[in-house]
Amino acid sequence: MQTDLLLRQRQAIIQDRLKSSGRVLAVDLAKEFGVSEDTIRRDLREMAAAGLCERVYGGALPLAPGGTSLAKRVAELTDRKQALAVAATSFIRSGMTVFFDASSTNLAIAQALPADIRLVAVTNTPLIAAALLDKIGVEIIVIGGRIDRQVGGAVGSAAQREILALRPDLCILGACGIDVGAGITAFDYEDAAFKRLAAQQSAAVLVAVTADKIGTSAPHAVVPADQCTTLIVEDGASAASLSAFRKIGIDVVLTRDRN
Repeated sequence: MQTDLLLRQRQAIIQDRLKSSGRVLAVDLAKEFGVSEDTIRRDLREMAAAGLCERVYGGALPLAPGGTSLAKRVAELTDRKQALAVAATSFIRSGMTVFFDASSTNLAIAQALPADIRLVAVTNTPLIAAALLDKIGVEIIVIGGRIDRQVGGAVGSAAQREILALRPDLCILGACGIDVGAGITAFDYEDAAFKRLAAQQSAAVLVAVTADKIGTSAPHAVVPADQCTTLIVEDGASAASLSAFRKIGIDVVLTRDRN
């Protein structure tokens, strides 16, 4: 009984550390609690299995926020996503071929494009394709296949074959979580595989995320963080995390505080 109590106490403290500091390291936790690293690794495995964190090499990260359907995410944090969208549009120029990945923030970016812009827009997301229909200078290419309702786009084998035929100038990639060590991650296995191909096929990769996704991880790896060319994030994100992104060569752009 006492052993169970100690286990629960340790895991509760680890959860607090994850909320306050982000990444935790097994070696540090072992020293703090006076137990072996194997014991801490077991704790982290149990917590990950319960959906309380995401295991990474040497420790754990907070679980990425979200995991709900695209249709639900569209109605969340709209003002914050609009600020990210305005910043992102400055990286989209007439004449480009741009891939818009399934993401509620990427939908906001598509909606924020100037009415007179001329470009080729590629997307696997019906909501994004529909948002671009009234921009007469935008040629729309829709990646097809079965639509995954949770993701909000086509991500299966048919979609993966089609993205391999394209070479976008810019990939606006959706990210469930992003961390310097864990890279860009996603909740869905096929979505992660599709995102990986889209990023690899593109000349540049832009990721726009709310601050709560910085320093978090979802279960499936997409690409290493250094494959992101530009990261647009809200002002107020952890300065240490943003500095780490800049050190690996990512152009970090902060949106203005809207308050």
